[in-house]
Amino acid sequence: MSHAFYLDIDRCTGCFACAVACMDQNDLEIGAEPTAWRQVFTVETGSGPSARLRYVSLACMHCEDAPCLMACPTGAIAREAGTRVVRVDADLCIGCHSCSIACPFGVPRFGEDGTMQKCDLCSVRLEHGLEPACVRVCPSKALRQGSPNVLGSDVEKKAAGRLAAGS
Repeated sequence: MSHAFYLDIDRCTGCFACAVACMDQNDLEIGAEPTAWRQVFTVETGSGPSARLRYVSLACMHCEDAPCLMACPTGAIAREAGTRVVRVDADLCIGCHSCSIACPFGVPRFGEDGTMQKCDLCSVRLEHGLEPACVRVCPSKALRQGSPNVLGSDVEKKAAGRLAAGS
């Protein structure tokens, strides 16, 4: 089964629980550089009385056409056949940052050893039938994980509901 993340930006409250859960699940240290494989960004929209803050929780999108995979000169980045999760083999990574330059989401992080690190969708949790840590802790249920086809259908339904409400 193929896996992907979905963020309902209308539900995200910017609580950072997802980033903390990611750091805890993956034993990542808090440091000067962002180390969480899931980052939460604040986006300001509008001005004056219509000003609004929105939050975007972002981790590896496990893109179908993964630019990081294509940019890696050593083959350290590969896609798992069954789950379609994009993984990094630290033993093959030379820390050239080509993946980081290619990623349109700015997702790759580099550890103290200089090798790329990133979200693996909590593969160990998935193997045991559990949700990724970030999805599990999201109090507003803004984050979901599942099949891209099912998530895409949900997105289409939400968009159709908005169109219907606006007419």
